[in-house]
Amino acid sequence: MAKRRYIVDVPGVPKSPSPISNAVVVGKTCHISGQLAVYDDGYRRGSAREEAARAFELVFAIAREAGFASDEIVYVDIAFADLDDLPEVNALYAELFAHPPARTIYEAARLPFDARVKVQAIAMKD
Repeated sequence: MAKRRYIVDVPGVPKSPSPISNAVVVGKTCHISGQLAVYDDGYRRGSAREEAARAFELVFAIAREAGFASDEIVYVDIAFADLDDLPEVNALYAELFAHPPARTIYEAARLPFDARVKVQAIAMKD
């Protein structure tokens, strides 16, 4: 019998200095932790679009490792350091998802590493 709940830590996804897992799968649902524009050599600041593109790249890699396709992402949460960056991230979002998942956006007082964008997601199997 397959485990109902398990932790997903993805080789190649930079490790957080915080005590978190890349994702937790519970049944047919994958909860993916918030991702920033982090690379092996650390966080890289860029435009909101560049940071969001890297965060989504990591979200998709984590989902794949957990056995979920990008089209199984049903919910995305995007935190912005400045909500004025929404239009450029919206353009990226439209390119990434043929059928956009539900989404929450908000402006945070401060993100880790003074990032511009943080993305977390939930994927689900039918």
